[in-house]
Amino acid sequence: MRNEILKNPALPRGFSLSARIYLRPVGITPATIAAPDARLLAGGPLAFTSLEIAVRDAGVVQRATASIADVLCWAGEEGRLEETEAQLVRITSSRGGIAGMDFSKPLVMGILNVTPDSFHDGGLDANAKAAISRGQGLREAGAHIVDIGGESTRPGAAPVPDQEELARVLPVVEGLSDHVTVSIDSRRAGVLSQCLQKGAVIANDVHALTGEGSLEAVATAKVPVILMHGPADPTVMQSDTDYADVVLDTWDWLEERIRLCELAGIPGQKILVDPGIGFSKTAAQSARVLGDISLFHSLGCAVVLGASRKSFIAGVSRGEASEDRLAGSITAVNYALSQGVQVMRVHDVAETVQAISVWQSFQRNGVAGQDN
Repeated sequence: MRNEILKNPALPRGFSLSARIYLRPVGITPATIAAPDARLLAGGPLAFTSLEIAVRDAGVVQRATASIADVLCWAGEEGRLEETEAQLVRITSSRGGIAGMDFSKPLVMGILNVTPDSFHDGGLDANAKAAISRGQGLREAGAHIVDIGGESTRPGAAPVPDQEELARVLPVVEGLSDHVTVSIDSRRAGVLSQCLQKGAVIANDVHALTGEGSLEAVATAKVPVILMHGPADPTVMQSDTDYADVVLDTWDWLEERIRLCELAGIPGQKILVDPGIGFSKTAAQSARVLGDISLFHSLGCAVVLGASRKSFIAGVSRGEASEDRLAGSITAVNYALSQGVQVMRVHDVAETVQAISVWQSFQRNGVAGQDN
């Protein structure tokens, strides 16, 4: 049953002790020109001055926006100061970086699908030699990470046997990992384990390590992991889009996955979160999750955006095919940059690197003013 959403100018009052509180940083600007009372966003180059509060209680979500000081005062009056301060610490604390790279600037993760049936580039790099060459090209174009996948997770895609997936990706991992920072995109423990032993240094799982043995495989490998919100199998995921509140439900699900990963021995600083644009979500739901993506900073992890070429772009536009969604993909990246997202997972590396460079120049000009 969907939650009723109430937007009020005043901060919520009179909610129950069981109500959940969510904080989303808003009023985000470059830290160098932010107001004196602004707080750093995830310890990075941006800062925020205000918070949107969402209080979920008995099927009703109340939302309001206020300054950080007013939110803390409100939380004290409502007896919720400790949890509010804890979320604020998670929003502001520095992220630990990934594979030797820090988050002082956005990182680009280039997509390398070694598959015959991926939604955008299926079959282009379906043999090891072509895939290795493509991966080297992504690195030369500016990718900080190359994400190798051997199973399509497009809506309706049929599962691939473990050994077939491994046969697709392992030669590519081995062929690239000496010169490229490689992540392995898989939901299977055996594939993750083998690739992490052969040179991949990041695990990226569309099911957030819910598969049998996956959690243990990554904990044993002691590598960073990207937990994506993808609760349903690709064969049925686009019929599994019923949420009380898509943004808050996604946040809750990822929070629980983080908790279980930490219990299994994966340190929080090695966990990144991806809210799963296009996975078990309609186009409108994906657009809403992207619009509220700064909420996910309150999980205390670096945030990954994977919106590249996805069908939600067509769904909110004019039904364009994947090859005609570059502009929408870059627009999504630009918005995510403005919200402090740390990692962009994309097909179009050179174009994304250019977009980031231009965005960064605007940020610098906003600080320094016009050229003399």
